[in-house]
Amino acid sequence: MDIRELEIFITTADLLHFGRASQACNLSPSALTRTIQRLEDQLGQVLFVRDNRTVQLSASGEHFYTYARKAVLDFQALHGTLSGSQKFVGTLSIYASITAVYSLLPDLLEGYRKAYPEVQLDLRTGAAEKAVLQIESGEIDIAVAALPERRSSGVEFLPIMTTPLIFIAAQKFISSIDWIEEKELDLSQVPLVLPQSGLSRRRLDKWLSEHRISPNISTEVSGNEAIIPMVYLGGGVGIVPQLVLERSPFRDEVVILERMPQLDPYVVGLCSSKRNLQKGAAGAFWALAESQTG
Repeated sequence: MDIRELEIFITTADLLHFGRASQACNLSPSALTRTIQRLEDQLGQVLFVRDNRTVQLSASGEHFYTYARKAVLDFQALHGTLSGSQKFVGTLSIYASITAVYSLLPDLLEGYRKAYPEVQLDLRTGAAEKAVLQIESGEIDIAVAALPERRSSGVEFLPIMTTPLIFIAAQKFISSIDWIEEKELDLSQVPLVLPQSGLSRRRLDKWLSEHRISPNISTEVSGNEAIIPMVYLGGGVGIVPQLVLERSPFRDEVVILERMPQLDPYVVGLCSSKRNLQKGAAGAFWALAESQTG
């Protein structure tokens, strides 16, 4: 067995999905399967237990994973020592919302690319509220996420910035409410545009419950970015992190409402599992982020 085969095994063990692992390794599914079978033949042990729905590491696979991870890290360290510089290879998967890609990642990605050009970056975008789940499922090495209220013991979090939660409305919506400047907006009377889930939704739901207010929810969307155009189109009052509004193409079409509930702000940063951070490529990205935020 060689280092490349060990890297393929590690990727497959992290993703627990042969199809996604073959894409991450730039291999055909059949080539990846042959690599795993070759390792199993050499070891005389089954490394993965598969059925029609799931893929799991066998007991032997768990032991071999520990060995393979250490062997790859030792090889990378040796290669860096012999070459006079620390180098990493393989793939680093990163998950972030579109807003995070535009605002938080450019400098990090540029610096990482210059320092470790041999690492292939796999950048995936999606709703921010799914970021931690991507880490916990093992599908992603590093994600940009809001600091959760309850953290898993296996997930590490690196704060980068804080952004307030704000209430917004379209100009035409404001003009239809002649008393909005006189008192706090009654959230039981106005239509609300809210995220289906996530930190901001939980914080608003908690505030509404504490004040015994039954909200008039007109629209629910997936992802903070989709709230702003729905507000602009007349859906009602929305709640978003201010960072999202600042990066939205609709930012000049809506206004921030004053005298609204003061909810705890978002603390935004990187998250990763402790196991992922043992990878040289992921650990190097984390260290770069620490140096830029420190």
